[in-house]
Amino acid sequence: MDIAKCLAVIDELCAADFPTRYGRTAVGEGGPGYLTAELQTSADFHEDGGSERDETEAQYEADRDALGERLRARWGPARKFSLYSTFERGMDGEDLDEPWASLSDHVPDVHLWPTDAGRWIALGVSQWDTELPFQLLAVVTVIDPP
Repeated sequence: MDIAKCLAVIDELCAADFPTRYGRTAVGEGGPGYLTAELQTSADFHEDGGSERDETEAQYEADRDALGERLRARWGPARKFSLYSTFERGMDGEDLDEPWASLSDHVPDVHLWPTDAGRWIALGVSQWDTELPFQLLAVVTVIDPP
C-alpha cells in the first residue's frame, strides 16, 4: 500500500464537493453528502482459498491501521464503530441514510474521525463474499453515523 497516495486521495475527498445524485467517481462512488474511495483492492479468491483469504484479510486490516495512524496525527484517535446494528436495522426494513446503509452490507466496522470541517472520515475493510476481493475503503461524509 502506498500511504502517501492514500492520504492524497483522502485529502481530495475532503476538499471535493459531494455529488447531487448517486454515481461512480474516478476513485469509487458518491452521492448526496458522501464520497467513497476504493484505496486498495485484492485479487478474487478460489473456493478453497481459506489461508490465502485469511492472510489477505489480516494484511488489509494492518494497512487500514497503518493509514489510520497517519489520520490520528491529524484528527486524534479513531473511534471504532461497528456497523452490525446498522446492518440488522436495515435487514429489519428500517430506512437508513447512505453511505452507512450500503457500507453495513459489506464492512463490519469502520475507524471513524470527525473533522473540524464538519465531515466524518471513515476507513473500513470490505468484502462482499468469500470469493470476492477485499477492499480498503475511505469514506468522507457529512452524514452522521447511525
